[in-house]
Amino acid sequence: MSTGRVVFVGAGPGAADLITVRGARALAAAEVVLFDALTDPALRDLAPHAQWIDVGKRGFCDSTAQTAINAKLVKYGSSQQVVRLKGGDPSVFGRLEEELLALHEADIECEVVPGVTAAIAAAALTQRPLTRRGTGRSVSLTTAMTREGELQAARSADTEVFYMAGRQLPTLSRKLLEAGWPADTPICVVSRAGCMDQIASDHTVASLAAAAMLHRGRPAVVTVGAGAKALIPVHSAAQKPAKSLRLDMPHGSNRAIPV
Repeated sequence: MSTGRVVFVGAGPGAADLITVRGARALAAAEVVLFDALTDPALRDLAPHAQWIDVGKRGFCDSTAQTAINAKLVKYGSSQQVVRLKGGDPSVFGRLEEELLALHEADIECEVVPGVTAAIAAAALTQRPLTRRGTGRSVSLTTAMTREGELQAARSADTEVFYMAGRQLPTLSRKLLEAGWPADTPICVVSRAGCMDQIASDHTVASLAAAAMLHRGRPAVVTVGAGAKALIPVHSAAQKPAKSLRLDMPHGSNRAIPV
């Protein structure tokens, strides 16, 4: 058994204050942090003495190969306290399976700390519950892109949330129609969910292509169906200015992160 340990921490989808208290404490105790591309740089304040290593992945961009990430986890996790900091929740489209297996094969102890995934953040910050009494009894989280790079869509739940479709919204509109969604089905697109520059816009399946320019170049989630219907106007659900939260950390060091 190695002397090191790896903690997978869900950083949340955007602003640093969306990390959990347990995740923040794991960061404070870390010697090495392997972090994703979309994690908030402000989280560095929680682990100022740790070695931070960028292993980010972004669609259609230069990214760190998964095999290289696995190798780094084994290298550092064999003898040091490591945090694998992932955007959103580690278990949702975070390639957690491969990384857990790599650590298991190397006999390295690990833990998974859940986080707020983008679908949940988008629903909360636009005040649109993903489930609705009588109309929204099921929710599906779907990655629109297959391993082969083909965009796919289905109608398998009352509310479907698509990740990684922001660059192909016109194609997604067509695929949704082909999957049987009525043209007037409500859609909410939220880009950079959880960040201060979050943008939310309302569409239908038929008009989804119109969102392409507004959300261009921004990571987005697309909510379709019952959970996309607005309860209040979009502008009324805007975020409030950041405050500050102070957390008690190990080793007597207190860190403040934006709230």
